[in-house]
Amino acid sequence: MICFVAGPCIIEKLENFKIKQIVRTDGPETHLSKNGTPTMGGLLILLSVVASTFLWARLDNRFILWLLTGTLWLGFLGFCDDYLKLKKRDSNGLSAKSKIFGQTVFAAVLAAYLNFSPSNPEFATLVNVPFLKGFFINFSFLYALFVIIVIVGSSNAVNLTDGLDGLAVGNITIVAFSLTLFAYFAGHFQIANYLKIINVSGAGEISIFLFAVVGSSLGFLWYNSHPAEIFMGDTGSLFLGGVLGMVSLFIKQELVLVLLGGVFVIEALSVLIQIFYYRRTGKKVFKMSPLHHHYEMLGLSEMKVTVRFWIAGVILAILSFASLKVR
Repeated sequence: MICFVAGPCIIEKLENFKIKQIVRTDGPETHLSKNGTPTMGGLLILLSVVASTFLWARLDNRFILWLLTGTLWLGFLGFCDDYLKLKKRDSNGLSAKSKIFGQTVFAAVLAAYLNFSPSNPEFATLVNVPFLKGFFINFSFLYALFVIIVIVGSSNAVNLTDGLDGLAVGNITIVAFSLTLFAYFAGHFQIANYLKIINVSGAGEISIFLFAVVGSSLGFLWYNSHPAEIFMGDTGSLFLGGVLGMVSLFIKQELVLVLLGGVFVIEALSVLIQIFYYRRTGKKVFKMSPLHHHYEMLGLSEMKVTVRFWIAGVILAILSFASLKVR
């Protein structure tokens, strides 16, 4: 509601301060018309999430404190990236190494906490495998590295997906809403026991934070849908992706996130495959990466690609919930 109500005012302010998108010249030609659209709208989502959390969540809950810290840390990192783009009048802000370093520092601190102050000591380094009853992978001393991969991977995957109007924030809404239910299940002893998942004390409070994410994302989607009146920028995408990764770690559903957030995973993989294959052979696998641009280059309209990716997100969410019963 905060995003929806404050949206027009924020868009006007961003236009007045000339905080506008600088479109990549090597992207699809149809995107050149987006040049000058207000950006850094992720600040609106971030402030809405934080305000709602302060109003409704228990601030003495360890998960809420970490989620707020991650939101502010990764949001600030994304803000710096967007600010540099505006300052240099270029589509390149922080270097990839700088962003990954900033994400890794936070993830490493979180990994240390999860290792040394776990909510469930007996399950601290275990990762639940979807569809298999009571089957876990023990990462042992490699769990810290696993945490870093989850946080950095999810943060950047959402960032790479944010290339079409409404694409990223629409799928974030789907994933966040699904994780809201997963968090509630994990925090409820009887439900967790029935579903044979790890019961995490205090995880139910995560649902309140995620409801704030869902509400803020829907409010932002109203203005970000095609044709977009505002973009979230890295200010929004980096922290939203990081939050999804953090929640999956807290409720011990890290591998479920791979399925649930499959759209983000495929988008990120398309970029990695394109880079690796091009360096090895000098040829491209896709007409353009990330994958959504590939379909645009094939002639599909931006809205059609976006809606189909939303549909894929809903199907993956259904499969994720099915994993709870197919055991």
